[in-house]
Amino acid sequence: MFRNLHSKIAALPMIATALFIFVGCSLWSVFYSFTSSRSLPVEKFVGFDQYIRLFKSSRWAISIENVAIYGVCSLVFSLSVGFLLAVFLDQKIRFENTFRTIFLYPFALSFIVTGLVWQWILNQNFGIQKVIQDLGFEGFELNILSNRDYAIYAIVVAGLWQGTGLVMALMLAGLRGIDEDIWKAARVDGIPAWRTYLFIVIPMMRPVFVTTLVLIAAGIVKVYDLVVALTGGGPGVSSEVPAKYVYDYMFGRGSLGQGLAASTVMLTTVLIILIPWGYMEFGERREKKKPASE
Repeated sequence: MFRNLHSKIAALPMIATALFIFVGCSLWSVFYSFTSSRSLPVEKFVGFDQYIRLFKSSRWAISIENVAIYGVCSLVFSLSVGFLLAVFLDQKIRFENTFRTIFLYPFALSFIVTGLVWQWILNQNFGIQKVIQDLGFEGFELNILSNRDYAIYAIVVAGLWQGTGLVMALMLAGLRGIDEDIWKAARVDGIPAWRTYLFIVIPMMRPVFVTTLVLIAAGIVKVYDLVVALTGGGPGVSSEVPAKYVYDYMFGRGSLGQGLAASTVMLTTVLIILIPWGYMEFGERREKKKPASE
């Protein structure tokens, strides 16, 4: 208990701040989600009315569907493309530093800038569509931003363009941490490279994959500014996401209770995923260490 006591005492202000800001504000949000608060918080309780209204809202249903599409695509393509890029750079190719900078550069931009850049790229008047039409393909159309069915995929593409470089950097660091003797042993045994990656390297990189998954998941839940800059949630509400729904109802429509109800649902969803993961990740390690300590 008294081990590293000075370090624990030094960490108390940070712990207190985290408890006050994160736990306190979360409890405040949950509390007022059960009220009829409009522009300002009021303690007039309405039970689950805000939640009933939330789940009856077609706009909320669309936002949940969109964040699911964005999440699945981000997880699958960010991990796969990022890992493949890392494998490519790990081959000790020429101009590695140049390629690494090019791939990682978009991550240095804010989501607002990324959204504006891709809004220009996909613009029908001077973007990709205009360039290809000027080359003689006058029938070519790329109206993804004005199409209700595909607007969310424009956000996916922009998000992947910005975030894949970070995944590549993390994966490359993990690959560079693999002992060179493992590769030599695999080559001596005649194991194909793809089998070495699949059955030896990837399992050894489990901590890197876990860290990457956490970062990607955090980006999925809080995606907001990219949507605002690229589509504004449109056409209509076809590219709406939960974070934008919360912001619009809390600050745009003066419906604080509804916005807090939506944010509480988001928090609950995150906790449902995070708590079992935390138990599996840290609980199993603790169980494995017990016999050794005994």
